[in-house]
Amino acid sequence: MHFAVFFFAFALTGTTLALDNGLMRTPPMGWLAWERYRCDIDCENDPKNCISENLFMDMADRLAEDGWKELGYVYVNIDDCWSSKQRDDQGRLQPDPKRFPGGIQKLARYLHDRGLKLGIYGDMGKLTCGGYPGTPLDKIELDAQTFADWEVDMFKYDGCYSNATEQEQGYPLMSKALNATGRPIGYSCSWPAYQGGLPPKVNYTQLGEICNLWRNYGDIQDSWDSVLNIVDWFFENQDVLTPAAGPGRWNDPDMLIIGDFGLSMEQSRSQMALWAIMAAPLFMSNDLRTISSGAQSILRNKMAISINQDALGIQGRRIVKEKSGIEVFWRPLSKNASALLFFSRRTDMPYRYTTSLSKLNYTAGSYKVFNVFTDEATSLKDSTEFVVSVNPTGVVMWYVSAPAKFNLRQFYQGGTLHGRVYDDREENAIPRVFL
Repeated sequence: MHFAVFFFAFALTGTTLALDNGLMRTPPMGWLAWERYRCDIDCENDPKNCISENLFMDMADRLAEDGWKELGYVYVNIDDCWSSKQRDDQGRLQPDPKRFPGGIQKLARYLHDRGLKLGIYGDMGKLTCGGYPGTPLDKIELDAQTFADWEVDMFKYDGCYSNATEQEQGYPLMSKALNATGRPIGYSCSWPAYQGGLPPKVNYTQLGEICNLWRNYGDIQDSWDSVLNIVDWFFENQDVLTPAAGPGRWNDPDMLIIGDFGLSMEQSRSQMALWAIMAAPLFMSNDLRTISSGAQSILRNKMAISINQDALGIQGRRIVKEKSGIEVFWRPLSKNASALLFFSRRTDMPYRYTTSLSKLNYTAGSYKVFNVFTDEATSLKDSTEFVVSVNPTGVVMWYVSAPAKFNLRQFYQGGTLHGRVYDDREENAIPRVFL
């Protein structure tokens, strides 16, 4: 069964409001400690893996020296368990003095000297999820200014030990407080994850006005089942989530666990490809000091990254769900291109899936197809049937380019859509293909 999916013009323009800090116009990329290192504070017995300034300096060195930075992986993000158990005499948060003896500002400058950015974590409750001092309503302005003074570049605001009323007040207040510091600080909100992720409890229009990205769903774990649970939730709710995303405002399905212990190489390629289709933030949570060459090749795939970072910023959709266990996903891209992803939920053997571009509702014409993970290229007419062999739990991902324009007029009734007037100049920015 094939679905007709119409991407509304408002998703392709600047008319939808977004947090006005000019940041994260493409999904942010970098490294985040939590999934791999959690709340390991035992630096006496586990000095290389504990949450300390040494860990973050090590990862910064790897990003800067091993070619990750040039690919776009520029954030190094501290998560929970970084702070002292007590605020200082002025009521400010302070890092644990044994694990961060140089302080957060010194760490930030270490990163900045290497062309990287520092992210930090806080929580709206009186305590963080790990039991460290939180940032409740009466501490929001103070902590925002503290982060700015430390030259932090991104802030994640979690929601443990807070209620719905506090969240309704606190997430917008923190957005305002961060902007008031005068320092550009990307803002990650966990608000929707604590309210079920969906309307009516979650207002995605408001989120786009106050946050650069937001966690919609539960934490990822180091397992294929966890990846599948996240993918299922996001695409089962794609009609709500896809319009919410765009430049400067992203749905966040959580970290990349490629290079850890729970995924095969096939599954690792699948996570990378699905996150690219979703226009998801790409935050690795792994050990860059020991990561395998296979995992590196997946995370460094330039075409997958370019699809993820596409300037249009439109989140992709699932367009086909077959009884055979094959699913097809599509994402429109700039320069008259699109991404197609064939994904197998099967666990038995490679499956040969037969279809054509016309069956996927591509318009008549000849298309250039580039295989993202094999670097093979070919040309296909829309009517030509083809077979893709998809490995169990694996993907085949294509970058599809075509010379034709997309007829934007069909989305306008009476010359307007969502209050916007049709403009012929917009056609050149929109892919012709639509599903």
